[in-house]
Amino acid sequence: MKRTLYVKFLLAYLLFGIFGFVVVATFVYGMTYDRLRRDKADSMYQMATQIANTYAADLYNSETSLEAVYGELTSLSMYMDGSPIWIVNPSGRLVLDSSRALVPGNEVVIDGFDPTVTGSSYYTTGNFWGSFRQEMLSVFAPITANYKVQAYVVIHTPIAGLQSKANTLLNISYLMLIVLFLLSLIILIFFTELVYVPLRKITTATEQYAAGNMGYEFSVESEDEMGYLAASLSYMAGEIARQEEDQKKFIANVSHDFRSPLTSIRGYLVAMQDGTIPEEMHGKYLGIVINETDRLTKLTNELLTLNNISSKGMLLDKTDFDINKVIREVAESCEGSCRDKHIAIELVLTDDKMLVNADMSKIQQVLYNLLDNAIKFSHHDSSIKIETTEKHSKVFVSVKDSGIGIPKEDQKLIFDRFYKSDASRGKDKKGTGLGLSIVKEIIKAHEENINVISTQGVGTEFIFSLPKAAAMDAEDE
Repeated sequence: MKRTLYVKFLLAYLLFGIFGFVVVATFVYGMTYDRLRRDKADSMYQMATQIANTYAADLYNSETSLEAVYGELTSLSMYMDGSPIWIVNPSGRLVLDSSRALVPGNEVVIDGFDPTVTGSSYYTTGNFWGSFRQEMLSVFAPITANYKVQAYVVIHTPIAGLQSKANTLLNISYLMLIVLFLLSLIILIFFTELVYVPLRKITTATEQYAAGNMGYEFSVESEDEMGYLAASLSYMAGEIARQEEDQKKFIANVSHDFRSPLTSIRGYLVAMQDGTIPEEMHGKYLGIVINETDRLTKLTNELLTLNNISSKGMLLDKTDFDINKVIREVAESCEGSCRDKHIAIELVLTDDKMLVNADMSKIQQVLYNLLDNAIKFSHHDSSIKIETTEKHSKVFVSVKDSGIGIPKEDQKLIFDRFYKSDASRGKDKKGTGLGLSIVKEIIKAHEENINVISTQGVGTEFIFSLPKAAAMDAEDE
């Protein structure tokens, strides 16, 4: 990610402020000025209409004198902030002006006067046909008498006053915009603290992880999506680091387990080749070499099994089968190993027939690995007990020996690949450290559990569960 996100956000923030001022300076001023002009024109038109219907109408109906009307209009002009009030006849001759007394015989004529210039409106802007030096807002109201327009009441006010009010309101708008712009800094602060800073931490952590530094630690104190993302990334890095560590241990263990028999094989073969081992002893040492190759073959097969489980997942061929029968068959297959150490296998099986639903070949492998381990670590002239029990639609299988036992600190690690406790290393000469890992993966694939109970010097018991076949439940009913 390019490091321009914050700069882009700042630019957007500044552009927001600039465009805000541009909009206020153009649209807001124009709308405010138009609104003030219309409101002023409305109030002036109401006054002009009132004058036309009262004082001016009385003047043209000969009910009052010009001097009296002049006095009234002068008072009204002062009330309207000195706005001049005129009475103009249709020809453009000025009849009365509230701002000055007209001299008799000295006519004032507005050249080009045209009351229809307002069109559909009732006001106009300009210098009123050259009558003023500044722009004025002028409002017309007709004076009717005897059903005829006799003259017009015209009220003027300077446009500059309206523009001044519009500028005052515009300055207020500018001030409000500045206040809003400053208040919007809160959004920028929140964005910085809640989004940008955590995002930079996550980006930095990602760069560290991409560079291989899986031990890099960071934290984002947040309970939103950003915090969840940071926690997920940290967890992912921890898992990758753990997998890398497991991979290193795996390679080291594989190398060690392959190197030992290969070194032994090479040593014996070289000794036989150069005559160190006499020819009459070749048979004995060739037997040792064969045993070492068998060990390598077993290790290779178990590695392939674990690799298939890890990469593709374990495909199970589940069927209903008699677990008691499988236990008996596995026990019979280990009869030779038991005879060598004078070990007795005691079977305590629930019912003559106990059906479970599982992959029979995989469960056979589980039983063989557990029984093989039990035989390896049992003392001479001892016994191994295999027991099945039924509880809550589950069948529990127990393989219990009275051997050397497993130290308490090692019991959580025995299912790890290649793991061998210190107590077992001297006795498990041919073990690969993969048997219990395969057992764990098979039981896990069945969505069942396996547990170990062990006391050092007393013995070890492995217990795993399997689902009872539905046919058994039907028979019980």
